[in-house]
Order: sequence, then C-alpha cells, then structure tokens
Amino acid sequence: MLEPLLAFFHISAFIGWIVFATAQAVMCRSDWFNAAAVPRMVRLDLILWIATAAVLASALARIYWGAKGSAWYWSNPLLHVKLTLFLVAALLQIGPTRQYRRWKARFDANGSLPSEAELTGARRLVMIATHLVAVIPLPAVFLARGFG
Repeated sequence: MLEPLLAFFHISAFIGWIVFATAQAVMCRSDWFNAAAVPRMVRLDLILWIATAAVLASALARIYWGAKGSAWYWSNPLLHVKLTLFLVAALLQIGPTRQYRRWKARFDANGSLPSEAELTGARRLVMIATHLVAVIPLPAVFLARGFG
C-alpha cells in the first residue's frame, strides 16, 4: 500500500507545482497586472515553493521507501536526468521569486507596479522552468518501467 500512496503524493505535488507556476505565468502580463496582483504573486510563489519542496520530499520518499530501493534508483541514469531537470527548473524560479518580493516592497513603499519589461522577464523565466518541468514525466515513465 505504501508504493501507491508515495506515487500519489509525488504526482499530486508535481501537478501542484505546474498549476502554481502556470498561474504565475498567466498573471505576469501588463494588461492583467494590477495592485491586487502584487501580494497575490508573493502568495502564489510561496505555494509554488511549498509544492517544489513537496515534489522533492516525495521523490526522496519514493527512492528510500519505495519498492525498488535506493540502490536501484541512484544507479539509474534516468533518475539523474529527472533530478537535473528538477534542479534547473527550481533554480530558474529563484529570479522571479526575488522579483516578486522587490515588486511588493516597491508597491508598499510608493504604490508603483512593475514595468512591462519586468513582467516579461519574470514570465520568461517562469515559462522556461514550467516547460522544463513538463519534460520530467518522460524520463519518469521510462524509469518506472525499468529502463536505464
């Protein structure tokens, strides 16, 4: 029963990550961005990082408590492909996180909203990260079927 529950938690966390990153990408448009969006972006980002941590925690749980065992997982190059994609996507999210916090501080100080260039830059990084995350299921499917 543990293996299906670990898989469910991992997939749910992964979907949460995609959902909240997509929400950020949608909101980073100058024609949709307003005063209410500033604190919302910071909140979405916090939830995104919680989902990111849940993806990592559930992955480690599957590696160490899953049916195949940690030796099998760590020796499989597909796991390293997944981890590399995950780490690159997570690192790409650091830039937007810092921007959202700067936007909130600036908005709180003088009520100004980010420029179109700032929104576009944040959106670009979020979109690249989200597209990388969308590739992770490909090696995951092969890994689950014993390839590598």
